[in-house]
Amino acid sequence: MTGSRGQLAIGLMSGTSMDGIDAAILRTDGDASAVPVASRTFPYPEAFRSRLDRLVRAGPQDATECAAVERELTELHARAVRELLRGTRAYPELIGFHGHTVLHRPEEGRSRQLGDGKLLARLAGCPVVWDFRSADLAAGGQGAPLAPVYHACLARSLARPLAILNIGGIANLTWIGEGEQMLAFDSGPGNALLDDWALRHTGRPLDENGGLAARGRVEETRLAAALAHPFFDRPPPKSLDRLDFSTEIVEGLSPEDGAATLTALTAAAVARATAWLPASPGRWLVTGGGRRNPVLMAMLAERLSRAVEPIEVVGADGDALEAQCFAYLAVRVLRGLPTSFPGTTGVRHPVCGGRIARP
Repeated sequence: MTGSRGQLAIGLMSGTSMDGIDAAILRTDGDASAVPVASRTFPYPEAFRSRLDRLVRAGPQDATECAAVERELTELHARAVRELLRGTRAYPELIGFHGHTVLHRPEEGRSRQLGDGKLLARLAGCPVVWDFRSADLAAGGQGAPLAPVYHACLARSLARPLAILNIGGIANLTWIGEGEQMLAFDSGPGNALLDDWALRHTGRPLDENGGLAARGRVEETRLAAALAHPFFDRPPPKSLDRLDFSTEIVEGLSPEDGAATLTALTAAAVARATAWLPASPGRWLVTGGGRRNPVLMAMLAERLSRAVEPIEVVGADGDALEAQCFAYLAVRVLRGLPTSFPGTTGVRHPVCGGRIARP
């Protein structure tokens, strides 16, 4: 990450893990320069997290409940902005607001992110770039993943080809080749299934340090059945909804064996995804919560037959990266630069997504 020019922007991300809001301040020109300034994570209140989880699982059919959750989510993001700025001398020029995905059906041209950009602009007193996915979908894209152009910015000085693997609730990878070559797509389940399984069996919303999976055994028959899902044979571009896979694939197993098998599914799906890459990556950098799971990282290294490294080894912050991405994308939108490309989402031509709401 080089340079000091550009605009000061805040990025806000509420990921499929539903654990809270990642917020980051970035100084960037939306192109070659991206300098982190500050970042924090703001956990959701448990009552709100439960309410959001119910809405995600039920789908946004209840308009009244959807509107109420959207307003509360937006207010929580405004509070996160205030808390992030407290004690700093930063005066951001705009905010990139992803919102929270409650429905993702790209084959139907639909992707719904809760979050009211106009309300956030009023509450924060700052222009807000939001609704990042609609223009991509309208141009024939998957609406996801959107981080690859930021990944390419971070990788400008690194040897290529390389892969950046983001393991959040869903896992997605970005392959970066020479010049402007990029290919990106969702590889399969990330942490979401394992989180659901751990919550049910341990009361904690994640398998901390892979402890549960480490005591289990991978049930190969169940794993093979899960990998027979047609998603894995579909060429990119492709993306997933959080609910496209479920823990039914490990029902009846012990908590430990279920966790081991779900962890192996994430790693095996990434290995399957390499069949679509134009060339074998010389390096794998991992971001997102999955990089903190040593069992998953070991399974990835074994199945890829290559070392995998947390993205911190190149000076990036894997906890803040997605929030930084939406600060970066916000500046691109302001400048009219494309945010998605044929190789990243399958759009017919490069697309500048996002709408701007002013206070």
